[in-house]
Amino acid sequence: MVENNDKKTEEKQTSSFSVSSKKTPNRGKSISINIPEIKKPNIKNIPPPRKWSTNVVITAVLIVTLVGGYGGSWIENHNNNGNVTFASLGSQEKIVTSQSQLINQIAKTVGPSVVSVNVSINSGSSTSGSGGFGLFGFSQPEEEQAAGTGIIISSDGLILTNRHVVPVGTTNVSVTLSDGTELKNVSVVGRTSQSDSLDVAFLKINNTENHKLIPAVIGNSSQVQVGDSVVAIGNALGQFQNTVTSGIISGYGRSVQASDSSGSATGSSSSENLDDLFQTDAAINEGNSGGPLVNMNGQVIGINTAIAGNAQNIGFSIPINDVKGLISQVVSTGKFKLPYLGIRYIPLTADVANEYNLSTSNGAFIAPSSDPTQPSIIAGGPADKAGLQVNDIITAVNGVSINQSHDLTGLLDQYKPGDNITLTIVRGTSTKQIDATLGTDPNN
Repeated sequence: MVENNDKKTEEKQTSSFSVSSKKTPNRGKSISINIPEIKKPNIKNIPPPRKWSTNVVITAVLIVTLVGGYGGSWIENHNNNGNVTFASLGSQEKIVTSQSQLINQIAKTVGPSVVSVNVSINSGSSTSGSGGFGLFGFSQPEEEQAAGTGIIISSDGLILTNRHVVPVGTTNVSVTLSDGTELKNVSVVGRTSQSDSLDVAFLKINNTENHKLIPAVIGNSSQVQVGDSVVAIGNALGQFQNTVTSGIISGYGRSVQASDSSGSATGSSSSENLDDLFQTDAAINEGNSGGPLVNMNGQVIGINTAIAGNAQNIGFSIPINDVKGLISQVVSTGKFKLPYLGIRYIPLTADVANEYNLSTSNGAFIAPSSDPTQPSIIAGGPADKAGLQVNDIITAVNGVSINQSHDLTGLLDQYKPGDNITLTIVRGTSTKQIDATLGTDPNN
């Protein structure tokens, strides 16, 4: 079931996570939207090297759509082990007589790369009988059945999805292929932490049962522009596989704060910041979480992860380039580790730059910390070793500028631990180049 978008609680509107329980469909995760007054930001306690966004925060419900793989003509370009398919920059859209024919072709070609993700989640303890005890006088664990979507990214069974599709507490995962075949021997390779602004997880089909898996084609999200047509394919409502919707890219560089108010057995709630997102009006439906957003070449350019609960057809997707470093790492090593710079920073806007009297309004500002237990530069970390200082402004990574299209987190996530990068920084009135070697995030 999908919650009524008109349903309100006191001051905010709610809608549900795409990972919705079939047994308890109203236990979705919800988001409210609020626009606070602009004020001088405070550095918050966030795990390095993740960031705290001081932009106007839009709160949206974690729901996602899936969009598949190929479409139009494209040139395959495999990584070193030949499993992951990356799109060539020379790809051209297939000439068709109408857009409907193109979307039809995309749906047919991408469909085999889209899977339904079926999850059992231990949400707490249920009780029966008097005194709050279950069978034999003991409280019994309560499991919810949930469904989301995933993208096959390698022929040996690696699947990309959202963190909230397979959250902490997941006890069992299976996937259903586009032909209806259910594969039950599936494990969680790794997921980002709840406080991480990148909502991703990797699954592995350990036994393909001799089924041929067709990976989706990974595109280049840095080439995406507002107005570009996109298609979403996913497991709508956790029931309807390979549902297709279309729309355009409505914006980019969006920041979303997602609040978990699912009414779980524990009564707990949490929130998380998601940054550097695409905004799209392609309809995103409950059950589509973890699926891809594809361009008219059928290339995956985003992972759909959230919708605005008090609006119609405003959805958000993670740019695929923000995940390429992780994809390469997991494919080559089988392990999931996030790159780590070791700083706490504020993403600059014109208002923040004015508050701090800074010379530039684009970049990542390593602002002074008022809490000695939460230093802006982590002692012994990669940034500390490289010589970064408080009040430095990082303006580019390997020559790619930090701006509305690219934030520092997204740029760093294109690399893996051990990679050497060159940071462009503004220090006082001078601009410097500083080399750093990325470490492994200790929080993952």
